[in-house]
Amino acid sequence: MNNAAHRIVDLYRRHAKAWAAARGARLGSERAWIERFANLLRPGATVLDIGCGSGEPIARYLVDRGYRINGVDSSPEMIALFQSNLPDETAEVADMRSLKLDCEFGGLIAWDSFFHLPPRHQRTMFPIFRDHAERGALLLFTSGPAFGEAIGAFEGEPLYHASLDPDEYRLLLDRNGFDVVAYIPEDPDCGGHTVWLARQR
Repeated sequence: MNNAAHRIVDLYRRHAKAWAAARGARLGSERAWIERFANLLRPGATVLDIGCGSGEPIARYLVDRGYRINGVDSSPEMIALFQSNLPDETAEVADMRSLKLDCEFGGLIAWDSFFHLPPRHQRTMFPIFRDHAERGALLLFTSGPAFGEAIGAFEGEPLYHASLDPDEYRLLLDRNGFDVVAYIPEDPDCGGHTVWLARQR
């Protein structure tokens, strides 16, 4: 498990183009959650996309809705794709675990990215979310439905995932000033994703 967790960034670096092709440029089953997030953002908000990948389809959808994007990803190859797809938006190579941008955002999204971190690193992300959230900011992220680690596969290689217990996510959100707006474990309308939407108090 530890080896697979440590290889996540390398996997996405080597297979960035394959990932972008598999992900596609259109929203799929996640559309309802992304639309809900966008509908609740304040007008003119800038969104911090944590683990932004190529920028498609989520960041592009938000840009098309009139929001600005600041994308961060550990893979330089992903950031290059993002900059090609969305040249008017901000994107930079950064490790989410040590993110310190010294600015606050109206929304934060970590869709299918945060859940690649081991549990101990997931816990330390919540102060990072807090420090980058303006008052009333939204936070949208995906997790697993229960505490544990799992190995999937991408391009024939192990792909690490982990999750905390839902009660621990609630506790961490509360301690860092977020109220849960919506939570659906293994949402059948979203391809089985476990989704959290919260708002900074």
